[in-house]
Formats: sequence, structure tokens, C-alpha cells
Amino acid sequence: MKQLRLKVLAGLFLVAGILSWGAARLWDSVGTLPSVPIAAPIVLAVIAVVLTATALSIRARLKAQRDRRPGAKGVEPLMAARAVVFGQASALVAALVAGMYGGTGAFLLGSLDVPARRDQALYAALSVAAGIAVIAAALFLERVCRLPEDEEKGPGKARAQ
Repeated sequence: MKQLRLKVLAGLFLVAGILSWGAARLWDSVGTLPSVPIAAPIVLAVIAVVLTATALSIRARLKAQRDRRPGAKGVEPLMAARAVVFGQASALVAALVAGMYGGTGAFLLGSLDVPARRDQALYAALSVAAGIAVIAAALFLERVCRLPEDEEKGPGKARAQ
């Protein structure tokens, strides 16, 4: 399984942000700009918490398995792989959503004197922050689930999956 690349996530964030900024500018010129939902940062924050809890649980189970504690459940490889896929998919979607709301928020920065637009800019900023939290949690989960390094290959060279 390939690791997430920060360049890909940053690229998705930037492209979504630029397209969203342009769409917000166009939409505002021909009508009323749709509002940024307050649910977006809440949902992203919940996903970040779930990913972090999953990573901490898997890390504790792996440690118990390594320490050969009696009754340790351990971690099935398929479970770890599924957790990583969930984390990677969540990070990719979070990069797109955070970029989209980041572009909308950047557009709204020009009209912060309007109270309704100020609230929308705040929701957009919270969505970006929550999206970054999802990405960080996904990268942590991916790090927890990676294979240990193979001593005979030397440091920095992980075993093939």
C-alpha cells in the first residue's frame, strides 16, 4: 500500500480552493452566494476524532502484541489495511472539502464588514482547520499501521507488503 503524499494533498487543496474561489466570485456576481454550512467543520472534526481514536487503539494493541501480554488481542493485517484505507480516503476528501471552503472563505474576506458574510468566513475557516486535523489524524494512523523496518535491509528500507 502506498503512503499518502503531502504534495498530492496540498495539490488537491489548492486546486479545490482556486476553483471554489472562482465559483464563489462568479456566483456572487449573478446571484446570492450559497451559505457555508456550520455542519462541515463539525463533521470533519468528528472524522478527525474517529481516526485518532482508531490510531491510538491500534497502537496500543500492537504494543501489547509486541510485549506478548497475556490476552492481548493484537491486530489482524486486514484490519490495519482497512484502517489505513479509511484514513487515506478521509484525508483525500478532507483536502478537497477544506480547499473548497478555503477558497470560499478567501473570497468572503473582502466583505467581512457584512455580519452574515463574517459568519460564513468563520465557518469556512473552521472547516479548513478541521480538514487539516483530519489529514493529520490520517497521517498518524498511517504511521501507526506501517510495517516495521527490516534489520537486514538496513534503516530506512521497509519490508515489501
